[in-house]
Amino acid sequence: MNKTTAITLSAIYLGSIVAANWAVSAIGVVPVGFGLMAPAAVYFVGFTLVLRDVLQRQIGKPATVGLIVAGAGLSALISPTLALASGLAFLASESVDLLAFSIVERFGFLRAVIASNAVSIVVDSLVFLSIAFGSLAFLEGQIVGKAAATLAGVAVLAILPRRTVTA
Repeated sequence: MNKTTAITLSAIYLGSIVAANWAVSAIGVVPVGFGLMAPAAVYFVGFTLVLRDVLQRQIGKPATVGLIVAGAGLSALISPTLALASGLAFLASESVDLLAFSIVERFGFLRAVIASNAVSIVVDSLVFLSIAFGSLAFLEGQIVGKAAATLAGVAVLAILPRRTVTA
């Protein structure tokens, strides 16, 4: 990946973290289907988790962790309370994602994205909801919404030229 693409993807990634926090603050709770509700950030987070896996592959794990920390800091501009919840949730889910992605990666990039996100969606949701809301009332909605966004992201990755995301 060239430097310009890495910078662009990093900026989109950071923007999606800030957008997720903005969505919770400005929009609140939204329907995600099946009669479930979740904080509006759910769709941004699902996208962010997929993009994070692409960045892990392209710029490396240490740089990706640095982006997560930077994203939590930027989120503080939107809401300090949500920034703490978001930052801790991303750090916790990143740790789980790194492990799962690394284990499954040998079976293919897209399989690794799906497997690692299946685990990190749950971790992210548990940590975020516990800290931000003090309740797991939206857990099912969080999981469904993030899974839908993850699957949409995986569908996009599947149609891109292989070298674009796995170089």
